Amino acid sequence: MTAEVVRRTGVPTDAVADVVVVGAGACGLVAALRAKAAGAEVIVLERDASPSGSTAMSSGFVPAPATRFQRATGIDDDSPQRLQDDILAKSEGKSDPDLTRLACKTIGPAMEWLSDAFGIDWVVLDDFLYPGHSRHRMHAVPEKTGEALLARLLGAAEAAEVPIVTSACVTRLFEGEGRRIEAVEVERPGGAHEVIGCGALVLACNGYGGNPDLVRRYIPEIAGGPYFGHAGNRGDAVLWGEALGARLEHLSGYQGHGSLAHPQGILISWALMMEGGIQVNTEGQRFSNENGGYSEQAVEILAQPGAVAWNLYDRRIHDFALSFPDYRQAMEVGAIREAVDVAALAAVTGLPEGALGKTLREVADLQAGRAVDRFGRDFTTKPALQQPFHAVKVTGALFHTQGGLMIDDQARVVDDAGKSFPNLFAGGGAACGVSGPSVSGYLSGNGLLTAIAFGFIAGTSAGVSARP
Repeated sequence: MTAEVVRRTGVPTDAVADVVVVGAGACGLVAALRAKAAGAEVIVLERDASPSGSTAMSSGFVPAPATRFQRATGIDDDSPQRLQDDILAKSEGKSDPDLTRLACKTIGPAMEWLSDAFGIDWVVLDDFLYPGHSRHRMHAVPEKTGEALLARLLGAAEAAEVPIVTSACVTRLFEGEGRRIEAVEVERPGGAHEVIGCGALVLACNGYGGNPDLVRRYIPEIAGGPYFGHAGNRGDAVLWGEALGARLEHLSGYQGHGSLAHPQGILISWALMMEGGIQVNTEGQRFSNENGGYSEQAVEILAQPGAVAWNLYDRRIHDFALSFPDYRQAMEVGAIREAVDVAALAAVTGLPEGALGKTLREVADLQAGRAVDRFGRDFTTKPALQQPFHAVKVTGALFHTQGGLMIDDQARVVDDAGKSFPNLFAGGGAACGVSGPSVSGYLSGNGLLTAIAFGFIAGTSAGVSARP
């Protein structure tokens, strides 16, 4: 199966919809809900037998400023401008400013609309700050998982009577006169093909993390690491964009993660590091500022001996982490080690006791303010690590790509001259994100930020433009 564009007018169709959405993750479902709310007949095409994708694999945390959910928890000084400033600071000003502004002003209203229209409950995580965020603005459904977030959105789609056709892999786009996308071809199990006509098309099929050739081409620094994303993210939107002459931006941008339990493949929340934990390599030594950002930490870990590291922390942080379902899962499979003292910690991790003890003494000095960290981390804002210790072996991984199709303020795909395609829209990982061109530009939550915000805009625009 390959992503192709066929230039043909008047292609015979087996079915027709006002709006066709490719992909049933957060972006696609929000787009479909908004298009349906605009009065359009909508169909969602999902390649998997059951929707999952990057949304289900994520933490499910969505950054949104100035929401009523924030205000209910006493956070009343956040704003779209503040979130925009945080995003641009993390990317060192390399994020696209127009897309960043668009995402930041849209995400709050989008989250409130999902609550008002479909009863999706949002809780604000106000017990820790992720790197680069100046306010507590992470929103999650009460279960605090990506799977639960996707389940809520699927429930909303069912309530709105939005049809989701599964095991439907879109392989071709048909481009007619005036650069309009007239139809898509779908491959079904067993090799059967259908052609579905559309008044508008929304690409919500994420990025290219599951395409090793594209990863090697655009982000070779992470090509040797594990991929902890959805296998269906094959870069179809990028390939269709190339064939159509669309503008592609920041293809070297991606989200990595420096805390994937190894070899279990379970995400360990970076909140452990933000609460005072540290990372050491197999030589028992720290090698970076653990508060710098979990995305770029993936590259740091892959550069260490064996491409692994150990998260080290104490009982206080362990008890805090138990609120995260992924961490509890890691406990259940035995990924989390416990040790009463340094000698026992060395024994359960296989780390050299002498070097490990020296590192922990250095960290104690940093936490007490008796020394300055050579990596630039401020340890004085959290309690000192205390016995007993906990540890988990981790590696760095590629989660999802951040570059893609450039869109305008209506989420229409544009070409290199900035001219919009009349009925082609994109969002989420299929579109250019707000992280800039490098791994260090990723601010926690940027993926779901653009999935929901750009899906909200794309669905609204597609629904209005394609409505009879």
